[in-house]
Parts: sequence; C-alpha cells; structure tokens
Amino acid sequence: MVCACTWVILALLYIIFDVNYFLRIFFTIGWGRLFQKKKKIFDTTTIYGICTTQDVDIFLKHMNNARYLRELDFARFHFYDRTGIYAEVSKRGGGAVQGASSTRYRRALPIFTPYKVTTKLIYWEDKNFYLEHEFISLSDNFIRAVVLSKQTVTNLKVPVSEIIEAVEPNAKRPELSEELKMWLNSMQLSSEKLKKQ
Repeated sequence: MVCACTWVILALLYIIFDVNYFLRIFFTIGWGRLFQKKKKIFDTTTIYGICTTQDVDIFLKHMNNARYLRELDFARFHFYDRTGIYAEVSKRGGGAVQGASSTRYRRALPIFTPYKVTTKLIYWEDKNFYLEHEFISLSDNFIRAVVLSKQTVTNLKVPVSEIIEAVEPNAKRPELSEELKMWLNSMQLSSEKLKKQ
C-alpha cells in the first residue's frame, strides 16, 4: 500500500510540476558546492549538459530553441552560487529575475551532443547585472550559441554596485562593450515605443 501511494504521489508531482527542472537545479548547485571552488565575480563558471530526446525540436535532430533558455537558468543559479552574488542579494532581502535576453544561434546543437555552458559577468548598472553565456559543443569546442542576459535585482534598496563591493571589494566595472551598448539601446527604444501605446 505504501509503495502504491508513493508512485501515485510521484506521478502527481510529475504531472503538476516540472520535477526534472527542480532536481537539476539542486544537483547543479549541490555539485558546485561539493566539488568546485568558489569563484571571483569576473571568473567564468561552467556547467555541462547533453542534448537528449527531451531537448530536441519536432524533427528530433537538434536542441529546441526554448531549451537553450532553460539551460541558462541552471547556468545562472550556478554562477550566482559560486560567486556569492546571490547570497549577498538574498541577505539584503532581495532577489533576481531575468529581465531580458538576446540569443544568437550560430550552429545547431545535435541530439546526443555533450556541451558546456559558460557564464561570465560583463557589466552592471544600478539595478541590473549583465551576463554573457556561451554554449560550446565538447567534441569540437565550437561556440554554438551566444546569449546576453539582463538580470534585474528586486526588492533591494541599494544599487548593484554595493552588492559587488560586498562580494569583491575594489572590483571595477568593465567597460561597456559596443555589442552590449547596442542591445541596451534597442531595449530602451522598445520600452519608449511601448510607453507611447
């Protein structure tokens, strides 16, 4: 009887929630804490994956575009945990949400291909962190996709620069790259357009 109830509960959890998503988050953060050193805020962090049958598009040949963004959740959680940024944000009662992303798909990631996702902090401003992610296939070390990610902090009464200072004193904000500058401009134009409607 206990065994049957357990299976029913597990089945309901899988129907109601994306259980694999939560398991992957716990595994990614746990693995990092157990086997990887803490990182400085400008260090690149890396997680690994493989394109499985659950990741592919309708033609069953390569990773579905939506799965790239899902993988970035794991990469970001790992980055925040290894650098200590999220602990500092959380300590002050704040959180972080995905504010925007821009993905450039360079070449498809075929089914059963192992890959890594690298994450690095490239800029910050008053309420936002900006990260750059790369999806790199392990077989040929080719960068399959590049993603710019805007992370907006919530419920904080201090600017992001104070969080950075607490995590890594005297860290200097990187120069704004031309690529990021153009993306920020496009988001500003989009915001202004929507305000006029």
